[in-house]
Amino acid sequence: MEVSNTVVRRHIRVTIKCHDWLMKVLMISDVYFPRINGVSTSIQTYRDTLGVEGIEVTLVAPEYPESSEAHPAIRIPSRQVPFDPEDRLMRSGELARLPERLKGRQFDLVHVQTPFVAHYAGLKLARARGIPCVTTYHTHFEEYFHHYLPLLPRPLARALTRRLARSQCNALDAIVVPSHAMHDTLHSYGVTTPMHVLPTGIPIEKFAQGDRLGFRHHHGIGDNDSVALYVGRVALEKNLHFLVDATAAALRDAPDLRPHFRLVIAGNGPALKGLQQRARILHIEDRVIFVGYLDRTRELPDCYAAADLFVFPSKTETQGLVLLEAMAMGIPAFGIPAMGAAEILRPARGAVCAPDNMSEFGAMMVQLLADKPRLLKLSAEAKVFAGEWAAPERARQLANLYRHMSHLRKETA
Repeated sequence: MEVSNTVVRRHIRVTIKCHDWLMKVLMISDVYFPRINGVSTSIQTYRDTLGVEGIEVTLVAPEYPESSEAHPAIRIPSRQVPFDPEDRLMRSGELARLPERLKGRQFDLVHVQTPFVAHYAGLKLARARGIPCVTTYHTHFEEYFHHYLPLLPRPLARALTRRLARSQCNALDAIVVPSHAMHDTLHSYGVTTPMHVLPTGIPIEKFAQGDRLGFRHHHGIGDNDSVALYVGRVALEKNLHFLVDATAAALRDAPDLRPHFRLVIAGNGPALKGLQQRARILHIEDRVIFVGYLDRTRELPDCYAAADLFVFPSKTETQGLVLLEAMAMGIPAFGIPAMGAAEILRPARGAVCAPDNMSEFGAMMVQLLADKPRLLKLSAEAKVFAGEWAAPERARQLANLYRHMSHLRKETA
């Protein structure tokens, strides 16, 4: 079933008009800030923009040991996930009391953001209230689990992942997918629930400018050095060992470049120590800078501005928001066109598709960095392309989908 935003909008326009009523939506997620990842970013972006569309969002999310005051939500006491110090699992007993905490509050729709305990709690609450339940399928879990459950045979892990995804998705009223690649993946699993391709937008205004030289000076990078940048979770499924190996190969083949090249990796995660060790083994630890997580408002724009090329080796992304953030800053993107990232990279508007070969990736990366006229051209194209993914338009589309789902439920009630 091929779905496009144009088709969705045309169908919705027949039955409803935007702002016909104020809608109250309950979002529930197994992850949110201060835990930094794409799901948290997507939720925050929509929370910031849906209000203009007449959508009032209440978010339910785990409680974290770190302060969550900057990101208010109904916080559910949680415990640490085994073998995963970054994530939290909402306690089932506390989650069971959620209906009581929400007593007296009316909602028109439940939007589940993750397929763990939030899925079952959100679906149960929606069914009890007789309102639609939709989900956003953010993550291609089939390509994740073998990294974290290495003792489980990969074919078995894939089969279990597909079965679980099919069961969960077919229990819902609608599914939002951030790319056509994810739509096709779920369809191949046997998912029959209506799917709507709706990428998360980006707040263009937050990625308009940054302090290029200030960031470089702070991290000991020369004003005229060539900088390749990766931003994101430092995890095994992000294919970052490939990136470090490709960098080492490129520097071996271009020794004159080495003193004037830096690879900056911004983020944190379970693969960080292994990646740092890999850089030392390859004798490029002086060329790779790990800057950790950066504040999205103050530090991240400076980091983007300091780069000449954004490099993205991941092959598991359902969208790849960081690609668009970099491009909004005028930083050309260079990445492997796999899954959702392909829809950003393949148009070749401010982006270049990278080969899925370590030595070729590295060689092409340094060739791009050396070609300043091409980088300037790509930079201008990148800003225009990223502007087409602005958050307000995506919020309008999601608001229309919410109203459509609520309208259908009322028609069939």
